[in-house]
Amino acid sequence: MIKIFADWLIFSLLNFDSASKIGGSLNFFVYDTVKIYFLILIIIAVIAFIRTFLPPHKLKETFSKQKFGLGNLSASMLGAVTPFCSCSSIPIFIGFIKAEMPLGVAFSFIITSPLVNEVVFVLMGGTFGWKIAALYALTGIILGVVVGLIIGKMKLDKEIILKFNGDNGENLNLNYLPKSLEGKIQYSLNESFITFKKLWLVIIIGVGVGAIIHGYIPTDFFQKYLSVNSILAVPIATLIGIPIYAGCSMLVPIIFALTVQGIPLGTALAFMMAIAGLSLPEAIMLKKVMTMKLLAIFFSTVALGIIFIGYLFNLVY
Repeated sequence: MIKIFADWLIFSLLNFDSASKIGGSLNFFVYDTVKIYFLILIIIAVIAFIRTFLPPHKLKETFSKQKFGLGNLSASMLGAVTPFCSCSSIPIFIGFIKAEMPLGVAFSFIITSPLVNEVVFVLMGGTFGWKIAALYALTGIILGVVVGLIIGKMKLDKEIILKFNGDNGENLNLNYLPKSLEGKIQYSLNESFITFKKLWLVIIIGVGVGAIIHGYIPTDFFQKYLSVNSILAVPIATLIGIPIYAGCSMLVPIIFALTVQGIPLGTALAFMMAIAGLSLPEAIMLKKVMTMKLLAIFFSTVALGIIFIGYLFNLVY
């Protein structure tokens, strides 16, 4: 429905050419903005409603007691079955934070969600073969678990700066959980709108940057940089991919075209994972949620993990 609305608004009502750069950018902007707005309003409300039945400290205790990274694995597996891009995963990430789930567990979700899902798995299997698809999915889930565990061990909870319910960001415990169904619904809607008001502008900025990149930077612009035949090819591919914004399902055919042109599979996959899992629009949105220190730790650890995966695929294939 959102895609139909975006197409109608840009191509029919405003009469932009669907093949033009500006038409493609505007369509991308409207579609992603409306989609993320919708996700924030709905997902935050749903999670807030569920929270009224589960006291935050109980939820926190449950996940904190899960040993051997089982909480991170659960979050990473949940991310693997949610077909969201990096920016669309942010509302659920915020919901996890508001529910006082351990920070590392929340990061395990937001890392895996844009990288692995059933659509990407099918596309990877049909394009590269099922062994490669399975290995890709496995490494993506492991990446989410490992980075989540690392961030969790670093005790960075105070680096979350998005304020909830007027507190100082130091304590996200809820002092009041409504008992009646009407109260729970009202509370959930209120939580949703409060969060939306804090994030609506930064979402426009982030998606706007992504739309410009999406419409005006051609794929072949990067091919000469990705074809560097040296040990530095994978880090270069990762760094080039980070500023761009797109989903893995959109990128799989492009990555296949790059490998056909002789670019090593691991290098191409590192490029794809950096685009899908780490993007400039995502960084802009997350800066409203966390300090630059935590954002830098998140991006650098995931980037190092992607580089390792790229080298692994180049070694195996």
